[in-house]
Amino acid sequence: MSGAELIARAHTAFGDVVLRRRDEGAGPVDELVVNGVFAMDSAEVTSELALADAASAAPGVPPGRVLVGGLGLGYTAARLLANGAELVRVVELAQPLVEWAMARLTPQLGSVADDPRTELIVADVVTAIEGDDDRWDAILLDVDNGPSFLIHDENARVYSVGFLRTCLTRLVPGGRLVIWCEQASPDLEITLKRLSTRVEEILIPVTREGRSFDYALYRVVRD
Repeated sequence: MSGAELIARAHTAFGDVVLRRRDEGAGPVDELVVNGVFAMDSAEVTSELALADAASAAPGVPPGRVLVGGLGLGYTAARLLANGAELVRVVELAQPLVEWAMARLTPQLGSVADDPRTELIVADVVTAIEGDDDRWDAILLDVDNGPSFLIHDENARVYSVGFLRTCLTRLVPGGRLVIWCEQASPDLEITLKRLSTRVEEILIPVTREGRSFDYALYRVVRD
């Protein structure tokens, strides 16, 4: 993007990860690009905050122990901590992104890394959850743009019935699985309804660069 300052760039086996900063007049905006695809920026984080809020059993109730798939720019993890989470374990595939958090390259990433309730783990989220014997009050998945627009083709397995069933088994009774998507995904909703009777689609209206559209969250409660 013209006028953007490069903060950090790293090559990984899954493509380049780029952190850059631009000035929009009201202040600096941090932007994350993964594998050549815009992932998120700090100018519009409504859906990242809503994802964190959906981890709670009810509004105002601390979310407990939460596993988050995908670090991003840290807004979901920071919101969970602000909401009183007991533990936030973030599983992130891109090691450079975790290193940038530990190096405090942005204030938000630094605040997440500095909180003693945070665990930052470099791993594939599918492998991590399948090999995890812990029980969680909530699992949040924000590792791609959703099943209809993948940044990494191999992430299709994140939305498979087998893996989603595994996620539910890692939750305490009444625990919440919440999945972020860049648009509504009827196929994903159908898959989830095969696994639980309590599935909710939450549409998050956003405006970006003069366009208005909806992101989608799918919230599943373990029966």
